[in-house]
Amino acid sequence: MSTLKNDLLLKAALGLPTNRTPVWLMRQAGRILPEYRAVRSKFDGFKSFVKNPEAAAEVTIQPVDILGVDAAIIFSDILVVPEAMGCDYQMEEKKGPYFPKTIENEDDIHALSIEIETSLTYVLDAIKITKKALNNRVPLIGFAGAPWTIFAYMTEGSGSKTFTKARAWLYQKPELSHLLLQKITSATITYLKAQVASGADLIQIFDSWAGILSPALHREFSQQYIAQICNALQPLAPVTVFGKGAHHAIEETALLNCNVIGIDWNMEPLEARKLGGNKTLQGNLDPCALFAPNEEIKRLVKTMIDQFGTQRYIANLGHGVYPETDKEKVKYFIENVKEYSANLVAKNNLIISA
Repeated sequence: MSTLKNDLLLKAALGLPTNRTPVWLMRQAGRILPEYRAVRSKFDGFKSFVKNPEAAAEVTIQPVDILGVDAAIIFSDILVVPEAMGCDYQMEEKKGPYFPKTIENEDDIHALSIEIETSLTYVLDAIKITKKALNNRVPLIGFAGAPWTIFAYMTEGSGSKTFTKARAWLYQKPELSHLLLQKITSATITYLKAQVASGADLIQIFDSWAGILSPALHREFSQQYIAQICNALQPLAPVTVFGKGAHHAIEETALLNCNVIGIDWNMEPLEARKLGGNKTLQGNLDPCALFAPNEEIKRLVKTMIDQFGTQRYIANLGHGVYPETDKEKVKYFIENVKEYSANLVAKNNLIISA
């Protein structure tokens, strides 16, 4: 039995009835909040910020207090996993991540560690601090990058529109690709189990670069490794799988041992509901919609909820909120999700009881 004061997200993830639709945003702990920027300014670089458990906990909780979201998501980065494995990265301002040394061969793969829990105690400590400070107000979401997305960075060396080098690996070195993906998967399972043990209530797997793979490559080099993670985490915590751009894979994702499928903004909610089986769906407003006038945001929220339905649904954006977004627009979006979905549930219950 949940001890959370607001357990809407957990209920929705598990397919249980809710009296309104829960809502949170990817990248909600970030630059849209002046309060976040004030904490960030105390650190020389992003990595020193991420590695400070107290600061990470503080900015994790900010959106709960300021925006009124129904969940917190731990402030961290998907690239802490390759770093803990022995593949260091740097975060360049306005450019993104950069790996001074990429994975090039079998020796590089064998040199990687999968026993990474002790290297990531700063994340686990941040989860523990956050969990205590939240005082059971809302659930805490933990996360990691999907193995293919981590593989893409470790072999490419930086972000890319095409990840040509990473994808070439799959054709030129399929056996080594599987070897590396399995090591990433094993390390990620260890990491996510430790997150749950430290207090994470739900887990989200971000496959940010799923959409650049063909359906066949996605099945072979992404989906089967996500499946291992989902199987390892059940029944420890509900799991959300978010594969950005991998619309072809929704039916296959619905067969995974996960609870929630994240939907990006390029897919129709009705189509996602049709293909998503009995899974809870999460998404999918275009992040740019939050630059629209309030009346348009209100209309878009209504349309989104009407299409997804109020049950087995978690309202979110189709990707992370953009840094330039006005936090008042974000609050307006959240408030409208809460108000409209609550009224709709109440209306439907009245009709059923009549």
